[in-house]
Amino acid sequence: MTITHLTDADAAVADIPDGATVLIGGFGTAGQPMELIDALRRHGAKDLTVVNNNAGNGDHGLAALLATGNVRKIVCSFPRQRDSWVFDELYHSGRIELEVVPQGNLAERLRAAGAGIGAFFTPTGVGTTLAEGKEHRTIDGRDYVLEYPICGDFALIKAHRADRMGNLVYRKTARNFGPVMATASSTTIVQVVEVVETSALDPENIVTPAIFVDRVVRLAALAEEGAAG
Repeated sequence: MTITHLTDADAAVADIPDGATVLIGGFGTAGQPMELIDALRRHGAKDLTVVNNNAGNGDHGLAALLATGNVRKIVCSFPRQRDSWVFDELYHSGRIELEVVPQGNLAERLRAAGAGIGAFFTPTGVGTTLAEGKEHRTIDGRDYVLEYPICGDFALIKAHRADRMGNLVYRKTARNFGPVMATASSTTIVQVVEVVETSALDPENIVTPAIFVDRVVRLAALAEEGAAG
């Protein structure tokens, strides 16, 4: 497997087609790959399905991508918050579809995609509107609902460092959804602040192995972020 190393975010996302499902890392702005998202916005692919924990903050990053009108559907856990006015306006005007997924289910559906699991039963959501129309089963006296994996055509994630092979380490809470999204997509694109030589990373600290990474974009001009990543 050959890792493509780039220093141009626009080149990294240039082949994302209309209609793609794009997994985007981040918990709010922590670990959100802002430069890759901005590049996708400039690229202009349409009819996208985006999977993220949130539905954008303020007017930047994911919110700016939503504002283009090129996202047909968003799959997330927390669509509404104090600064989600871009999503709010799109949703209330019928210009974006929404699938709400409890946060644990979101993580597990992504993990299942990466692990090759066809589906799984979970108690989360039982008895709510989120479980309507889904298969139910009682196991050892407890009710469960069937959930299916979330697979992505592309994943855009942010790590702290990569080595030349594409192994990744993350910065504190910026880690969040990046590792599972890397495993759940056909093509994983990662922005990092530094690329080091192979063997420079402690193998015990590598979170995402290179086998799950396709493109590494070194954006050294990025300022180091705070503890939230």
